[in-house]
Amino acid sequence: MDQRVERAVVLAAGLGTRLKWLTNSRPKALMQVGGEPAIIHVIRSLVSQGIHDIAVNAHHHADILKSYLGDGSRFGCRIRISYEPLLLDSGGGVKQALEFLPGSGPVAVCNADVLSSLDLKRLSAVLPEGGAAIGLVTNPTHHPGGDFALNGVKVMSEGETRFTFSGISVWDEKVFDGFETGSVFSLVQPMRELIAKGLCAGAKHDGYWYDIGRPADLMRANRRYR
Repeated sequence: MDQRVERAVVLAAGLGTRLKWLTNSRPKALMQVGGEPAIIHVIRSLVSQGIHDIAVNAHHHADILKSYLGDGSRFGCRIRISYEPLLLDSGGGVKQALEFLPGSGPVAVCNADVLSSLDLKRLSAVLPEGGAAIGLVTNPTHHPGGDFALNGVKVMSEGETRFTFSGISVWDEKVFDGFETGSVFSLVQPMRELIAKGLCAGAKHDGYWYDIGRPADLMRANRRYR
């Protein structure tokens, strides 16, 4: 498919329960990393890769997040907030957030608590029509079993060597046509359906990658970004 990706959904609605007291008064996406909120690192990375329109899903302390992000103009993009009164999980969050994005074409989906040097062009270059392309990383210590295997660029459910989903992906938006807005589902559901059809591609990322949802990883990311 290899289309230019100009739109993104940033998933920022999580409760941040693993960070406990750190997220009592603010959303996890606004956790400081190197003197700047994590989500701002994500947004700056997306803008540097040609993303112009970003929808951010929000739930926990959504008003604080919306106030901080504004309309996105100070970051060089347009930001819209997709508020979820009830959590829709990652897939349901993307489905609703797509309604806040103009235009058409492929859409990047990134977790607000994942900081990485993964280039979205690597994913869009292998994106199957009607499918998804996901970034994979070496299994972290907290997830030694991994999620998926790779056969060339094709993602498989099983394989000798398994990798962990990075939280960064590119999707043909048509994948979400079969889901109702407001429905609750994980992105893993359409991923597994696409894998079964041979429509899920992947790329192994060997650069830096931090999932700051755990205190130890948050500290590691801070050391790098300082």
